[in-house]
Amino acid sequence: MKFDTPATTNPIDQMKVVGKPTVRVEGPLKTCGLAPYAYEHHDAVANQAYGYVIGSAIAKGRIASMDLADAESAPGVIAIVTAANAGKLGKGKFNTAKLLGGPEIQHYHQAVAMVVAETFEQARCAAQRVKISYLSSDGVFDLASVRDSGVESKEQLADSRHGDFEGAFTAAPVQLDATYTTPDQTHAMMEPFASMASWKGDQVTVWTSNQMIDWSVTDLATTLGLPKQNVRLISPYIGGGFGGKLFIRSDAVLAALGSRLSGRPVKVALSRPLMINNSTHRPATIQRIRIGANRNGKITAMGHESWSGDLPGGKVERAAQPSKLLYAGANRLVSARLSILDLPEGNAMRAPGETPGLMALEIAMDEMAEKLSLDPVEFRILNDTQVDPTQPERRFSQRQLVECLQTGAERFGWNTRHRQPGAQRDGRWFIGMGVGVAFRNNQLMKSGARVRLNDQGIVTVETDMTDIGTGSYTIIAQTAAEMMGLPLDKVVVRLGDSSFPVSAGSGGQFGANCSTAGVYAACVKLREAVAQRLGVNAQAALFIDGEVHVGDQRRPLRNAAQAGELVAEDSIEFGDLSKQYAQATFGAHFVEVAVDSATGEVRVRRMLAVCAAGRILNPTSARSQVIGAMTMGVGAALMEELAVDKRQGFFVNHDLAGYEVPVHADIPHQEVIFLDEADAYSSPMKAKGVGELGLCGVSAAIANAVYNATGVRVREYPITLDKLLDKLPPMI
Repeated sequence: MKFDTPATTNPIDQMKVVGKPTVRVEGPLKTCGLAPYAYEHHDAVANQAYGYVIGSAIAKGRIASMDLADAESAPGVIAIVTAANAGKLGKGKFNTAKLLGGPEIQHYHQAVAMVVAETFEQARCAAQRVKISYLSSDGVFDLASVRDSGVESKEQLADSRHGDFEGAFTAAPVQLDATYTTPDQTHAMMEPFASMASWKGDQVTVWTSNQMIDWSVTDLATTLGLPKQNVRLISPYIGGGFGGKLFIRSDAVLAALGSRLSGRPVKVALSRPLMINNSTHRPATIQRIRIGANRNGKITAMGHESWSGDLPGGKVERAAQPSKLLYAGANRLVSARLSILDLPEGNAMRAPGETPGLMALEIAMDEMAEKLSLDPVEFRILNDTQVDPTQPERRFSQRQLVECLQTGAERFGWNTRHRQPGAQRDGRWFIGMGVGVAFRNNQLMKSGARVRLNDQGIVTVETDMTDIGTGSYTIIAQTAAEMMGLPLDKVVVRLGDSSFPVSAGSGGQFGANCSTAGVYAACVKLREAVAQRLGVNAQAALFIDGEVHVGDQRRPLRNAAQAGELVAEDSIEFGDLSKQYAQATFGAHFVEVAVDSATGEVRVRRMLAVCAAGRILNPTSARSQVIGAMTMGVGAALMEELAVDKRQGFFVNHDLAGYEVPVHADIPHQEVIFLDEADAYSSPMKAKGVGELGLCGVSAAIANAVYNATGVRVREYPITLDKLLDKLPPMI
């Protein structure tokens, strides 16, 4: 199905099932332990062995020698995989570094070997007996030291100049020129990177924890030198990914190599230190923001320049991207530059670009509002735009940012906020409020599904879409139920298998909208097949309560499959509507914090998110995504930072003891409001997405609240005690 004209009235608009608060259909399986994660497919194949991955002890250089003799003679050892016996390996499109290193080393904890043994404990023990000598080379591990060497990113975000930025900024009577930094951060999902592989002839099946099945099948086939059809990936349940599992990692490759070498199914899970240093992370940024405005508060010049680092061949963190579209202003400069670093690979982490970018931009907007003596909400509303500032003829399909800000301000009690920083106290605590705008582009991706109707009137949906805990099973079931006029208990959803039609996958906030649109397209075909079997006009047929209605005629839906199962398959393909109309999601985050006047401890007291994100397919799971994202924003603002050893080139705090993330006690009352919105330009579902939006802008809202509470402006995340203590107002 081609989607190249705005959606008109369709069966989804009935909103009998879609749009209703619905508990997750796979919830009982997860709470009972019956939803197997990648490492838990104990009965899938017999005689499973265990792999233990060895990571490089240096960040850059070469392996001089590797002595395996002691390890090979250890109890239970079956095989040891190294670059020397793995055969010729390729490198997938989505991997910057090789997933099995040697003799060249590209980063610390790059996988260099894996011991396969009868038990996990035997594999781990033998791995300690592998003796590796290295020749270390000097590396570069500090972004600030190589900032000036950054090269303009042509692929991701080339310099974007519109009008005369320098002239307009110089002429502006009110100016801001400030630099902000965000640190390296890691995904810290609970389920590790884990895979199990088994070969049958020259075909391999890999049970893995992965967000994007088709991408990863392609990359795994490329790495192993196999035809794509010889690789099958299965990933029905995923215990969190946040972007880290968009691509295959060394666990999948080494499981496949270990299984091929040993002749046994092999399962592999990366240890927590390897998860952090071996896999990808959100790279640190340095961001310079310049804003010029007239004395009435209208922005006349907007400049956002960002620097980040990655391994050779890596990609820039697109932190400056939000400034292309978020606020009005004719004169603009937006740029991203990439420096070469020898740290582990930087790549996607939840809402790449917008998350670190808005951590800086939304502080800058508050600073500018203060210079103009304007309320921060008022300043943002004043500079709203209903068109792409760089292409005024291209309007937004839907843009309710002003409504988000106004609704949030009213609900949160923004009018009680003290404009003077440090003016409100509650005993020993300074109290402050902050706001931050949320923005995320609406991305679209071709997505397909297959639907089956049997003689019991049950519809089964098959698609390689994944569920990373966000509720894909449920919204896909809701979509099929709405389209076919069935209750949810008459729909079965099967996900995460590369033998199913290719979907959008889980990532970039495009998963829900695109995958359900693919199911919509397949159901349109199934409705046509049902009508043909029943001998009725498909255009006139109504699918209601398990029946097909045409005029006064009513026939059970199941009758269409009495002569045999009906199967339909289709994909949604998106045309140029996203080029004709700017498509994005918007929101406003409001936060109240308390800061201890003696210690500088920051406690978040309450949080509110107001989101305009197209049709909300399931308010229950959408709210869960948003409050989870808000929690992530607390972590980014107050505690999350990968500490870089700038001598040896690795992340020191590579476990959950040293890399701090929020816990329940850190998170206060959270409220989420979804504005009524249906975007006909986005898809037949008229949805967009909300999973990333809930994170964008949160950290800046917290930083702004800390400033309002204390008068201390922190531009270097995270906002830790040492950045506040010597600047706090005097205790009373």
